[in-house]
Amino acid sequence: MIFDDKNFVEKLNTTLKNGGVVSFVTDTVWGVGCLPNSEQGVEKIYELKNRDRSKPLILMSDKVEHLLPYVKNVSPKAKDLMKKHFPGALTLIFEKTDLTPSYMTSFKNTVGIRVPNNEIFKKLCEVVEGHVLATTSANLSNQPAATSYQEAVENVGKNVDFVFEDYNQNCQGLASTVALAIDENIKILRQGEVKI
Repeated sequence: MIFDDKNFVEKLNTTLKNGGVVSFVTDTVWGVGCLPNSEQGVEKIYELKNRDRSKPLILMSDKVEHLLPYVKNVSPKAKDLMKKHFPGALTLIFEKTDLTPSYMTSFKNTVGIRVPNNEIFKKLCEVVEGHVLATTSANLSNQPAATSYQEAVENVGKNVDFVFEDYNQNCQGLASTVALAIDENIKILRQGEVKI
């Protein structure tokens, strides 16, 4: 597997630090991502998707521990949801900390976090320095998200630095559930695969 190749991992991290963007499989649909602190990478994602600047990116990682420094005021109820559904198809939106750059959250004071349940995405995050990616789906805005390697290549291949194979760890093709977790009341913003 490519993530076991030390030379490639070094090249990958250098590319990401220099504003690179990658595309990858998750448990839901295919995504694109860059380092959260790479304004150049975030800008590239908005451009390649022709994405409305008012729509924020979310943060994803292989472990919730890597994401917690980016959010604050996590309620006991939200912690229970993370225990139950991370990894999985649930995105929770919290108040962001200063570690989360405003340019990736559309200058909102909140950010969504998710831990996908996919082994290939997990391996990618394990080798990326910081273990966190600022992400969105691999498609042009208002078009269906990619659900296969071939579709990801067709949608974003010429505009990203790498499209990683899924090694038969296919996505489900169903969007994640998105919920606002600002206080004890959890508010569903998009009903997806996970029912809470």
